[in-house]
Amino acid sequence: VCVCVCVCVCVCVCVCEAECGFVMMLMAIYWVTEVIPLSMTAMLPAILFPLFGIMSSSNVAKEYFNNFHFLLVGVVCLATSIEKWGLHRRVALRLVTLVGVNPAWLLLGFMSGCAFLSMWVQNTSAVTMVMPIVDAVLQQILKANEEGYSGEDNPTLELDGTCTNSILYFIKAQNIIKSAAENVPTASCRRRQGRMLCKAMCIGIAYSSSIGGITTLPGTSANLIFSEYLNHVYPDCNSINFANWLLLCLPISVIMLLLTWFWLYWLFIGSDFKFLWQCRGEQSDRERAVKKVLEDEYKKLGAISSQEIFTGVVFVVMVLLWLTRSPGFVPGWGSLFPHKSNYITDATVALVLGVLLFFVPAHGPSRKYASVPVNMFFSLNSEAMISWKEFQASMPWQVALLVGGGFALAKGAEESGLSLWVARLMTPLGDLPVLATVTIACLIVTTLTEVTSNAATITIFLPILSPLAEAIHVNPLYILIPATLCTSFSFLLPVSNPPNAVVYAYGHITIMDMVKAGLGVNTIGVLSLLLAMATWGIPLFSLDTYPEWAPTFNSTTP
Repeated sequence: VCVCVCVCVCVCVCVCEAECGFVMMLMAIYWVTEVIPLSMTAMLPAILFPLFGIMSSSNVAKEYFNNFHFLLVGVVCLATSIEKWGLHRRVALRLVTLVGVNPAWLLLGFMSGCAFLSMWVQNTSAVTMVMPIVDAVLQQILKANEEGYSGEDNPTLELDGTCTNSILYFIKAQNIIKSAAENVPTASCRRRQGRMLCKAMCIGIAYSSSIGGITTLPGTSANLIFSEYLNHVYPDCNSINFANWLLLCLPISVIMLLLTWFWLYWLFIGSDFKFLWQCRGEQSDRERAVKKVLEDEYKKLGAISSQEIFTGVVFVVMVLLWLTRSPGFVPGWGSLFPHKSNYITDATVALVLGVLLFFVPAHGPSRKYASVPVNMFFSLNSEAMISWKEFQASMPWQVALLVGGGFALAKGAEESGLSLWVARLMTPLGDLPVLATVTIACLIVTTLTEVTSNAATITIFLPILSPLAEAIHVNPLYILIPATLCTSFSFLLPVSNPPNAVVYAYGHITIMDMVKAGLGVNTIGVLSLLLAMATWGIPLFSLDTYPEWAPTFNSTTP
């Protein structure tokens, strides 16, 4: 199939563009069908681009490890410490006891928390931090379900005491058999409900990170790429800043989050929404039993340890440094380095605090060599907060390769001229109404971002859609902003974005689960975005006028 596609493309375009298109189609098919592992499919650009003469091997290799991967390393160091010392278990149990064990409110609580965190940190970072807590919560709920409804089994039908009356013995035996028969479907139903809750929670975390990420400019890599592209191509444009972007995207995120919550609840848990108008004080016997077990489990943890406190402090410091480095509306601490402000990124903060965990002794300063001052802080014989072996076991290498493959594919499309060829094909869209053009662009971008990384998709389409907007004399923001946001609507496959891959690696969901849920969420996202662009987006960015900072397209230019 891929060979046929390549031959057809070669007839219409130059060889270089056709070869890059062939690589893209081949990777898309392999990612969808999982013929080989997803991470190995991401390595195809490193093999095929040099063979086709699109990029040199050294240039392709540079795309596989960049600033994003340093950020991932630092965050995984923190996540390793959280899991090692059980902080996620303590937070999970406390969160469940506060929110409640009703599946609907628990799902909304975790989705809201993850979405809020993704507003300020990278989506992968948020999911990597939240998923261990979610996994612990699910384990506790499933365990509570079993303990809360575990009766005393009597498989041999033995009766207490000696029965001399045969009729009495027969009646008791029949009651035991009937009770056992009724418990079988009940246990099976509980197990199925537990599996469905796991699916809804895991998918909800992955989706909410993407939904929250679109809210702020630093929330996702696609937003940052768009902002940098806009500053480079339209240096006189000052419409995009932290405040305006938040005003546009916060309502979109809220609408999407609530509708996604309803959709996942209906799809995996049930269609009974009576919990919306029921009083919170009304709890069933099952919920009271589950709550009691969770409270008992929390008491077993005892007092919080010094390792948990230190890990929690590192987490808070990391988030605060991310928030205050360059907020956008006020100068951040990054302005303290005016000549090297661009040198420091979120990855720098994550690496500093992540590497710190390898230095700090887990059980306090070593007193074995108290006479040597340097050993008062750390001794070779003392245990650090995390070890390399523990970090290596937690590092999602598959995610690192997937993202690297997406960056390499985006660079190859740019170098080969494939993006320019696609732009020429999309020029006839100018004959349609503006909103129809935006809708088509959103659908195309949403479809492509399912099989390529978000960074790859936005890198490909920004140079395509920007000349298109100029050609049809439409405000470039009217097309570029929806396209940028749609790159985050990658909900169908584990390979669609790193948060999906991280959640999929936990093993609670299948690809078909994500496809079914993702179709609905994609629809919700596109409709919410079109609503925003047709209403409050127009006065916010003056989308109904062609701006002075955009050049006038000359149709006679060859």
